[in-house]
Amino acid sequence: MRLYAGFAALVLLLATSGCGGFYFQAVGGHMDLMAARQPIEELLSDPATGAELAARLSLVLEARDFAVRNLGLPENDSYRTYVQLDRPYVVWNVFAAPEFSVEPRKWCFPVAGCVVYRGYFSEARGRSYADGLERQGWDVFVGGAIAYSTLGRFDDPVLSTMLQQDDTGLVAVIFHELAHQQLYVKDDSAFNEAFASTVEAIGVERWLNGRGDPEGLDDYRQRRSRQAAFNRLLQQTRNELADIYSRGDPEAVMRGAKQDAFSTLKVRYEALKASWDGYAGFDPWFRSDLNNARLVPVSTYARLVPAFRELYRRAGEDMRSFYTASAALGDLPVEERALALEALMAVSADPDPVQRTDTP
Repeated sequence: MRLYAGFAALVLLLATSGCGGFYFQAVGGHMDLMAARQPIEELLSDPATGAELAARLSLVLEARDFAVRNLGLPENDSYRTYVQLDRPYVVWNVFAAPEFSVEPRKWCFPVAGCVVYRGYFSEARGRSYADGLERQGWDVFVGGAIAYSTLGRFDDPVLSTMLQQDDTGLVAVIFHELAHQQLYVKDDSAFNEAFASTVEAIGVERWLNGRGDPEGLDDYRQRRSRQAAFNRLLQQTRNELADIYSRGDPEAVMRGAKQDAFSTLKVRYEALKASWDGYAGFDPWFRSDLNNARLVPVSTYARLVPAFRELYRRAGEDMRSFYTASAALGDLPVEERALALEALMAVSADPDPVQRTDTP
């Protein structure tokens, strides 16, 4: 009852905030998920639960316990319940950037602070909002997410959308989302996502090592290597675009140079695929319009990962020490934090940032 009383109070507050439509769908969509939760232990003891679903949910509980014991992540009731959804993603995130800038638009919210996306539980609503931004001249991209975190304020459930991943991918999502509960710095999406991505990667390697799965570990490292190489292509294009936009050329000239940069990206990608013997796992990335907004996730999730890998190394590869050092970074003023992260980047022995492809 307290949960729903709080919900009613929040709705009343948001109705007077000037953004009632967006907040109503966000709060309503989240509360629908909370109301649909089923305890995983009960599902596992129910003979009506299919064998495949039971196996995946059992894996989740194993990973959940591993996260506490081996990674020092929060011990709570998150990811101990399950929600079946009738859609491929739980939310659709809208990203936007000016036509001639790679710097993303930000949206600011009461709890999460300022972030580089705006999430919708309805794809149609998300795309409608994106269409409105596009009519105003923004570059836009709408990407589906299989999970999101309430940062420990609620007991987040496992979602059927998360089960689309293979076993390694599913475990990775659990570690990533719990990392957001471990540490979250308001108004710094790049910090938060790089930290969570680092915890995710460390966790998956420890998980596979602990299970005595050398083939799985080799596969994960190959997947990580390919993702890092692809990210470098995207970051290279982003840097080239930033240079184009800084020259002060007429808009027509910049527009042409922008299209040339994305054409070059496609050529480089084909060459990269050839070096992978034709592996085409990133082909879907090119199915959306290529624009500045399309590059926002890579700069948010991936760029700072080497800094956190270096911080982990300096912490003696001890998770608690790593969390303490990361939290100390997060406590720094914004400019000092940025300088400290860049200094870590400069000496990192791990130059390959890795980006999750399922959610920003």
